[in-house]
Amino acid sequence: MAEDQIRYDILAQEALRGVMRKVLAEVARTGLPGNHHFFITFLTGAPGVRVSSRLRERYPEQMTIVLQFQYWDLKVTETGFEVGLSFADVPEKLEIPFSAVRGFYDPSVNFELEFDVKTDTVVEEPVSLVPEKKTKTKSEKAKKAVAEQPAEPATDDSENGKGAQVVSLDAFRKK
Repeated sequence: MAEDQIRYDILAQEALRGVMRKVLAEVARTGLPGNHHFFITFLTGAPGVRVSSRLRERYPEQMTIVLQFQYWDLKVTETGFEVGLSFADVPEKLEIPFSAVRGFYDPSVNFELEFDVKTDTVVEEPVSLVPEKKTKTKSEKAKKAVAEQPAEPATDDSENGKGAQVVSLDAFRKK
């Protein structure tokens, strides 16, 4: 198959985010019509997300908010939105870039959008035309040493009559 140099996947995601942006902008201007309300899921650690440290501790990876009855100061820009919500009777202001949103759902009409979100939070450094001499830190040296160690050879227990074992991931989860 030919390589997609136009990147239709990115264009489609941007178009769908535009639908969400337009809907939220209209709701910010006129309020929620009829029974419409929204569940919006976003990555709390994504670049540009601003939530209180209390909420970030409680929801370290992702969070779903509901815009229905008790929200205020909804403001929408080209890149994101901000809204006031109450959590356990504590008012909070959230700022969420559209690029951090994973899902947008309006259950009143069963309308749902899902988005691909880049989970890498690596901040790109400015590009310099002059090469810099960079010294490695101890942690970088340690990472390189671990990466260069040869992997342990895989053992095949089928010769011993044991065969492969299936292990549940629940065995490794913290309880």
